[in-house]
Amino acid sequence: MPRPSELTVPTETGPGRLLVSPAEHPAALLWLGHGAGGGAGARDLVALAETLPRHGVTVVRHEQPWVLAGRRIAPRPAVLDAGWLAAAAAVAELAAGVPVAVGGRSAGARVACRTAAAVGAAAVVCLAFPLHPPGRPERSRAEELLRPTVPVLVAQGTRDAFGTADEITAAAAGAPAVEVLPVGGADHAMAVGRSGPVDQEAALALLAAAVGPFLRRSVPTR
Repeated sequence: MPRPSELTVPTETGPGRLLVSPAEHPAALLWLGHGAGGGAGARDLVALAETLPRHGVTVVRHEQPWVLAGRRIAPRPAVLDAGWLAAAAAVAELAAGVPVAVGGRSAGARVACRTAAAVGAAAVVCLAFPLHPPGRPERSRAEELLRPTVPVLVAQGTRDAFGTADEITAAAAGAPAVEVLPVGGADHAMAVGRSGPVDQEAALALLAAAVGPFLRRSVPTR
């Protein structure tokens, strides 16, 4: 299998970075953004980058400029979207003609949903979509989740304070393009406690095992 590589992408707010985990014979590329509390080393992003290339999906993890600059607080959504879109041409070149799916965890999932149409995404993968701030269900972000017109998979913990898997299912009721994968016992960081129905390794394996088939169902082949 080809070795992972890094690519720096210039943006108006400083350089971003693409961490590329290539498939040997890719049928698709999955472009993933990180959350507002960390970078591309999040456990769920790493699990996908380590697993999917063996199944014909190149994974590109996108680190936003604010992370590379060492800042601890993410900028406003419009700046996140701009930093993401600045990498679109580089991602398209990496895809080399195969379909591109987008996604990310938490704030990265929101960015992917907001920009899916602009980048011509074939599908969207949301990890721990932040449906609302903790304890504030009235401040719903369901409109962002439902904005893509392509198939969407949401992997959501059953203990996620930003919206449980059941809350996501209710918010997406009547939206046939949205699939929800409950991750038993997982919180917003996809961390599973000792009393959870499965251990941490099994939870991440479940996630990785679901994304590959979703992409095969949803992304057109060449």
